[in-house]
Amino acid sequence: MNPFQPPPPTAAEQGGGGTDISALHPDIIATHILTRLDGPTLASTASASFALRRLSSQAELCLNKCHSAWPSTAAPSITNVISAFPNGGPRAFFANSFPLPGLVGPPASSLPQPVELISAVDIWYKDVLIFSGIDVMETWSAWFRHSLFRVDLVDPWDADLVPIRCLDEVDTWSVRLMEDLSLSWILIDPASMRAVNLSSQKPVFVQPRWPADEVRAMFASILPAAMGPALCPIMVTVGTDHGGEPHVREVSMQMEDFDGNVLDGEDSLVILQMALEGKRGKGVRRVEESRRRFKEFLDLKKQREWRKLRAKWAFKASAFVAFSFSLLCIVRLLVRNGWTKNKVQT
Repeated sequence: MNPFQPPPPTAAEQGGGGTDISALHPDIIATHILTRLDGPTLASTASASFALRRLSSQAELCLNKCHSAWPSTAAPSITNVISAFPNGGPRAFFANSFPLPGLVGPPASSLPQPVELISAVDIWYKDVLIFSGIDVMETWSAWFRHSLFRVDLVDPWDADLVPIRCLDEVDTWSVRLMEDLSLSWILIDPASMRAVNLSSQKPVFVQPRWPADEVRAMFASILPAAMGPALCPIMVTVGTDHGGEPHVREVSMQMEDFDGNVLDGEDSLVILQMALEGKRGKGVRRVEESRRRFKEFLDLKKQREWRKLRAKWAFKASAFVAFSFSLLCIVRLLVRNGWTKNKVQT
């Protein structure tokens, strides 16, 4: 089940009435009602009353909701980490992983940098899970810290795809994937027991790839960094299998600074740690907010490039004026010296 779909309408929204839920036995509520709710609705239900909060906070119920929302978290290694999260285990993990990361970084961290990061990734097409995988990345080695940061979850050569031949078909796919493709990329630090979802949920843009006849979708998060906002692009390449259904060929993540330079592991780790420790958004209108942030990031980037270009041309203009003035002074000096010499000779 896609965790980002809106909950079904309540009886009150449909205009119907019903018995006060407090009249129901707690076992009925826990077994037959709360188990049918998705994660966001369950979190909202917990704030309705103390009794519902107690029932909604049951570890097993919250863990099942995490597994339902993000199938990759059902792996035993990740389940053990989720269950050990402080302040509620699975409930705390969901509160970390569902909202967008904040745009303001935390104060200087006193925690040690992560030595291991786990990625739990799930991709849906029209609410159907088409990819689920995990990646464990060590971050302590010199090779990681001084190499360009990149996480790959799919080997392109392992995919048996049918190319999308027709131009109209590729254009149609681009439009469909913009709204029908969803992705969750949860980054987990098992040492500090923190998690953050780095995905925009829906693509921020989609474009065909020629001549491969594939479609590439980009998901993104804008993360706080010391030298300005950083871009965390997640690239997903999609083709079709022999049945004509979408098939994932590439899933990768990098980190870019405000100037578009791909960062190495050391700089990326600092930004990811800030995202893990920083505040979270409210978790509402995630798609619209992600696309707004991405557009704002691009606008700021264009403004910065324009300012740099203006400064460059202003420097060139001032250098040209200074050179011209110096040349004029030299010419005048030479002319004056020549005139004085001729006058002395006469």
